[in-house]
Amino acid sequence: VQLQACGGGLVQAGDSLRLFCRASGRTDRSAAMGWFRQAPGKEREFVAAISWSGSSTSYTESVKGRFTISRDNAKNTVYLQMNVLKPEDTAVYYCAATPLSGSYKNTEPYEYDYWGQGTQLTVSS
Repeated sequence: VQLQACGGGLVQAGDSLRLFCRASGRTDRSAAMGWFRQAPGKEREFVAAISWSGSSTSYTESVKGRFTISRDNAKNTVYLQMNVLKPEDTAVYYCAATPLSGSYKNTEPYEYDYWGQGTQLTVSS
């Protein structure tokens, strides 16, 4: 599975932005997709995940109510809609895919086998 994340940029606090993650290759080898982020000097942290069908999702507490993960399997694309952005959301955002044994409940980086290259989001105050 190859993943390509895009859609990052420079925005102001309170703005909205949508990230995209396009998957190619053997996408049938993944059970769930997720978004992680990594700020300078910090460890990579879980943001959101979605099941293969799209019917189940999970979020880290700090983005609940502001971010929405969704997917369109016909387009092999996962989205992260981010609203009411805050300066603390500034990070490189990565999309990732679990193996078939994975789940949308997976929140640790080691539980994801496939990773995109990351896209930078900067939120100015």
